[in-house]
Amino acid sequence: MDGKAFRPDGKSASTLIPPAFGLAGVNLHTWTGWGSVTHWNAFVSNLEMHGTGTFYDPRLNDAVKFPIAAKAGFGNVRSNPDLVTDKLAALHFYQLAIPAPPAPPGSFDAAAAQRGSLLFAGQAKCAQCHVPPLYTEPGWNMHKAEEIGIDDFQARRSPDERYRTAPLKGLFTHTKGGFYHDGRYATLRDVVDHYNTFFSLSLTDAQKNDLVEFLKSL
Repeated sequence: MDGKAFRPDGKSASTLIPPAFGLAGVNLHTWTGWGSVTHWNAFVSNLEMHGTGTFYDPRLNDAVKFPIAAKAGFGNVRSNPDLVTDKLAALHFYQLAIPAPPAPPGSFDAAAAQRGSLLFAGQAKCAQCHVPPLYTEPGWNMHKAEEIGIDDFQARRSPDERYRTAPLKGLFTHTKGGFYHDGRYATLRDVVDHYNTFFSLSLTDAQKNDLVEFLKSL
C-alpha cells in the first residue's frame, strides 16, 4: 500500500501472516490493526486476490501515507457484478468457528507450565494485556511501539500506527516462523527475555523457563 518493500536496514518489510484460528471475541486481526476479520476478508478478496467485488476504506486515499493504494483507487472499489460480497458473511462465520489447536501431548512440561501460569498472571504482568481466555484485550487491543519496546516501522505503515496485542493460543504453531509480526524473535525465550528487560521484571532463569512452558501449553 505504501510502496515500501524494504525496512530502513535494507531487509524485507514483509510480515508473517497472522493465524486465522482462535479469533472469536478478538477485536482486530492483523498485526497493526488494520481491521477485524471482516475487514481483512474484504481487503484480501478484492485488493490482493483481485476478486470482482466491493471494498471501501477511505484511509487508503491518503496519498502521502499510502501512495500505491491512493493511485490505484483502492479506497473505494466497486464492481458490477459484485461476485465477492455475498460470500463474506459465510466466510466470517466459518473463520470464527475455527478453534486454536491445542498444544501437542508431550510438547511442554505440565508442572512447569502450572508455575508459569502464576507468573503470567502475577510477577510477569503478561495478563494485563493478554487477558485470559482471549489472551488479548477485550476492546481496542492496540499499543504504540514504545509501549512494547520495539521499533515503529511497521506500525507507521498502518492507519493507527500501533501494534495489536496478539492472541496467544496455538503459539506452538509459530515455532518455524518466529514471533512478532516479522519473526524477529526466534524463540519464546527470546520474547520473555525482551519483556523481562524492557519492563524490569527481574525474572530468574527458572521463572523464565516456567513462563515459556506455560506459553507453549496455550
